[in-house]
Amino acid sequence: MPNNQIYDNIYVDIIYVDVRKSWNMNDIELKILIGMHRNVNSIDKSTSRIASEHGLTFSQFAVLEALYSKGDMTVGMVRKHILSSMGTIPLIINNLVKMNYVQRRSDENDRRICIISLTAEGRELIKKLAPQNEKMIKDYMSILTNEEKNNLFYLMKKLGGKINEEKSAK
Repeated sequence: MPNNQIYDNIYVDIIYVDVRKSWNMNDIELKILIGMHRNVNSIDKSTSRIASEHGLTFSQFAVLEALYSKGDMTVGMVRKHILSSMGTIPLIINNLVKMNYVQRRSDENDRRICIISLTAEGRELIKKLAPQNEKMIKDYMSILTNEEKNNLFYLMKKLGGKINEEKSAK
């Protein structure tokens, strides 16, 4: 049965399945999926703690980090990069503008397109937070050897179809 949870002012549908009745828990695919979700959730919670220490939500941190690492972006590019819904990205950006962490400007060639960029204040904040978050992620994964990390990376790309795309592009 679906259960809506509020996460960063975003309603997220979480589907609970009585695994004992619906699926065979010996299925390795299901164990992998559950394990991936648990690990991502754990990392996201730690990122949320880092962000909240500086008055940010998880999504606000994600927008700042995206702009910091990728440079100025359109609203659509930001939404796609942080995997946010169409309805929530304007609210997230509006709040960051009010906090003076980002600014909007119209594209010179198409006034309908809005470009988002970091302000000096936003850049200073994310310059402090991004390394903290990166360290947390590296610490989280420190139990893996370099070979295990490379294997995991390869397998995740393979699951996402990126391996075949890269081979066909060559």
